[in-house]
Amino acid sequence: MNASWTPGRIAALLGLLVLGVLTGAAGWLVVDLWFPAGLLLALLALSGLFLGARIALGSGLGVGAAAAGWFLSYVLLSVPRPEGDFLLGSSGIGTYAYLLGGCVVAVICATMRGALEGPVQASRSRG
Repeated sequence: MNASWTPGRIAALLGLLVLGVLTGAAGWLVVDLWFPAGLLLALLALSGLFLGARIALGSGLGVGAAAAGWFLSYVLLSVPRPEGDFLLGSSGIGTYAYLLGGCVVAVICATMRGALEGPVQASRSRG
């Protein structure tokens, strides 16, 4: 077992997965409810979640867990119900914009370097 896979880190990843599912489900519903403002609100919520995950775990792995939860919520909401209808339809451009925008935000947050790692690396090398 790798030293970085501590029980606390695994719990944090599972928590980020659950937060991704909840944020994603709320985002998918808000995008369809209030299209222009809802899309902006949902993307801002995703940005906060992904950036927070990046800062909390110090790597892109946290962003990956949150993004997996976000995408899982899309899959769960887009599955047809037994009655034959969909909870999340692909009728508008908002759904596709949220899907594409969320992927872009996840990639940006997962590949960030510089300001987030500068002070942390400096404090680790001193102490």
